[in-house]
Amino acid sequence: MKRYLIPIIAALSLASTAFGQAKAKAQNVPEIPYDSVPNFIKLPPGLYLGEAMGVATNSKGHFFVYTRSANTRLFEFDQSGKFVREIGEGNYGFEFAHSVRVDPEDNIWVVDEGTNLVIKFNPAGRIVMVLGHRPDAVAGAVATNPPPPAQPAQKYIFGRPTDVGWDPQGNIFVSDGYVNNRVVKYDKNGRFLAQAGSEKAGSEPGQMNLPHGLAVDAQGNVYVADRSNNRMQVFDNNLKLKTVYDNIGTSWTVCVSPGPHQYLFTSNSNPNGNPPGSWDNTGEIYKMELDGTIIGKFGHAGKLPGAFQVVHMMDCRNPNEIFVAEIESWRVQKLLLKPPSGKNAGASAAR
Repeated sequence: MKRYLIPIIAALSLASTAFGQAKAKAQNVPEIPYDSVPNFIKLPPGLYLGEAMGVATNSKGHFFVYTRSANTRLFEFDQSGKFVREIGEGNYGFEFAHSVRVDPEDNIWVVDEGTNLVIKFNPAGRIVMVLGHRPDAVAGAVATNPPPPAQPAQKYIFGRPTDVGWDPQGNIFVSDGYVNNRVVKYDKNGRFLAQAGSEKAGSEPGQMNLPHGLAVDAQGNVYVADRSNNRMQVFDNNLKLKTVYDNIGTSWTVCVSPGPHQYLFTSNSNPNGNPPGSWDNTGEIYKMELDGTIIGKFGHAGKLPGAFQVVHMMDCRNPNEIFVAEIESWRVQKLLLKPPSGKNAGASAAR
């Protein structure tokens, strides 16, 4: 099953991202200068990153990379980029990596698109919670072409989920993005509480079309990268829609810094395959206030370090040190932001 499951999913992922990429509507946005730390990751001889799908840091400054290679793998590095360990090698939940996050207690969570699972590791690397259910091998491949008719979304079963986050009370939020088009809320013990969206894609406010990432602020508001709708949607803690930011291009991933003053980051990533013209209007990352005011932007599409090749996820624990995980360059970069050039005033996002 493994030999044909991953290529099918990969093909569908490419097909779903080749269309609908939008140029950002925001204008006159200040540029934020930055440096990319050279030769940052130091892997042991014979060990390589594949597609860097997720990156996250813990309270000690260590960072974790969730990567698609010959096998899906989760690596830990120290503050200097030195390899520390591999976590979860060979476990049943690793098939097709999508994201990694670290919660306030330094637990490491991964979202695996291929197994439909969200897995919580404690800081020692032991599995302590599993949300979702891996399809049984006898049921055949997860993805088919054409896909089967949409089935009602279930409380505890995902359809190629994409990201995870938490509010201050420990409630868990999961973006269930490729088959379903929703965000689900669970309590800290994994009990279903609520959802926004449904199994069907939609473009009306509150509906979603490939929710590809999410983040939660200190008030419990949920910021969702509604990728195929070329926007970000903001929900309250009960998953009721608050507002929409639609001037930032195609939101692939979203990150909220811890505070005390919280910032919002989102990437208008150049799409997989770099189709003609995409480098002219994609590739930048926006730094914003939580109310949607754009402070500035940084980065551009490109293959060399300092530029970006499909930013799939980022970490903003320190809002002046941003980690970006890139699909097509098989790398993670650490970026050091400098004060924005020009006036520190940006455009307000549409409400």
